[in-house]
Amino acid sequence: MLSCQNNSKDTTEKSLEQKNKTNKENIVAPKPKYDLNTVIITDDNVIDFLTWYGEQNQEKKVLIECSYGNIEIELFNETPLHRANFIYLVKKNYFNTTYFHRVVKNFIVQGGNSDETITQKERKNIGKYFIPAEFNKTLKHHYGALASARSWENNPDKVSNPFEFYFVQNKGGAHHLDGEHTVFGKITKGFDVLDEIAQQKTDEGEYPLFNIKIKAKIIE
Repeated sequence: MLSCQNNSKDTTEKSLEQKNKTNKENIVAPKPKYDLNTVIITDDNVIDFLTWYGEQNQEKKVLIECSYGNIEIELFNETPLHRANFIYLVKKNYFNTTYFHRVVKNFIVQGGNSDETITQKERKNIGKYFIPAEFNKTLKHHYGALASARSWENNPDKVSNPFEFYFVQNKGGAHHLDGEHTVFGKITKGFDVLDEIAQQKTDEGEYPLFNIKIKAKIIE
């Protein structure tokens, strides 16, 4: 005599397997909070966007190339908004349109801007915004520190310019800037390149006589 019990069990298991398979196929991945192809950063969404972007992009090591060599930098987790913003600009290829545009020997080497039309166009496409200060008493303006430039006029909250950065080139540091500008990274390799850039001749406006173009990419 044949039994229906096993056949019924097999049919039930197959039915459940098919149902689970169908359910998995019908699962739609949630849409990202921001569309990176269309997002424009503003002062209203800057914190929310950079917090979200930082969670999605954990990289913190960047290579900056120029005609004098390479500089490797590490970004700090203690300054999450600045870290996320820098990684975002690197991935947007913004820095590849810019120069080291200000050189003050025994003080700082500043980058992230140029007189090229494309640089201003890229800024407009990315957005008009400032980054809230992220001061940390353990992160100081030592030799090789990476910090954000900012306006000193009408800026009581000391918010950062999102596009321009500088390295401290003075071997004794620039500690009068501690608590004034957000330090958000440091050089790990390429101090000799930093010092070579600092030797370049400039005009009266501290702009190098010859353009020092930047190319930036993620290491990890």
